[in-house]
Amino acid sequence: MVQKTQFLLPSPHGRNFAVDARWLPDGQPKPVVVFVHGFKGFKDWGYFNLLADYFAQHGFVFVKLNLSHNGVEPDGDDLTNLEAFGNNNFCIELDDVKTVLDYVTSGPKEIPAEEIDASYLFLIGHSRGGGLAVLKAAEDERVSGLATWAAVSDYDQRWSPETMETWQKTGVQYVLNGRTGQQMPLYYQLAENFLANKHRLDIPKAAEKLQMPWLIIHGEKDETLPVQMAHDLHFCNPYAELFLIPEGDHSFGGRHPFAGQELPDFTKAAAQKTISFFQETIERA
Repeated sequence: MVQKTQFLLPSPHGRNFAVDARWLPDGQPKPVVVFVHGFKGFKDWGYFNLLADYFAQHGFVFVKLNLSHNGVEPDGDDLTNLEAFGNNNFCIELDDVKTVLDYVTSGPKEIPAEEIDASYLFLIGHSRGGGLAVLKAAEDERVSGLATWAAVSDYDQRWSPETMETWQKTGVQYVLNGRTGQQMPLYYQLAENFLANKHRLDIPKAAEKLQMPWLIIHGEKDETLPVQMAHDLHFCNPYAELFLIPEGDHSFGGRHPFAGQELPDFTKAAAQKTISFFQETIERA
């Protein structure tokens, strides 16, 4: 039976955030997968707990986090803190992922030492979290391999000059959460952070320099981030493996809440491919 633990880690930016880990307790050291959610996402969204169990059943310690300013309270399970959401930025998110990587490589007390082998440390990022995973993998040599699921290919194309001008004048823009109806604020500090850190946040440049094994997965029917973004990432790094799911959408068949007891077919295809890819990476090491 899959073992689960949940704990809090402190963000260097002033908010504790929730992390959970799952594994099969068989006394054998297992590689670690850290999963990073996307924009308006969170660690317990939709089928993510089923996904964690699936990876655990296939021999991984699967760790997922709520990015500290994603809008979920440390003890919460949905987007309720819109002030935190509005004050999020890309560098905060990169620092949060570093906090998790630091923790899992330092002998976390929540996971028995005989169950974890953090010398094999993999990242999976979905959507905006995919871009984040590319950036973190490029700047952290501890990452053994990477899989991006429906990843954004470039932060620099997100806002038009007109949007930036209005945003700077008003100090805030709002994005609709279609699921909840919330108008979610994005304060202009997000743009300021991006402009001040463009070198660090350059996804195409980070993609070019990646030397670890990288799997790019995208649905060809992605309605949020077009499949061209997967081709753009692959163009930046032709050594990466591109795996397209012909009818796959942005969430690979998922939604929130998710009532199913099994992973959606598109998600299972992405998970099986990713597991095989990571296993092959370990075998080649």
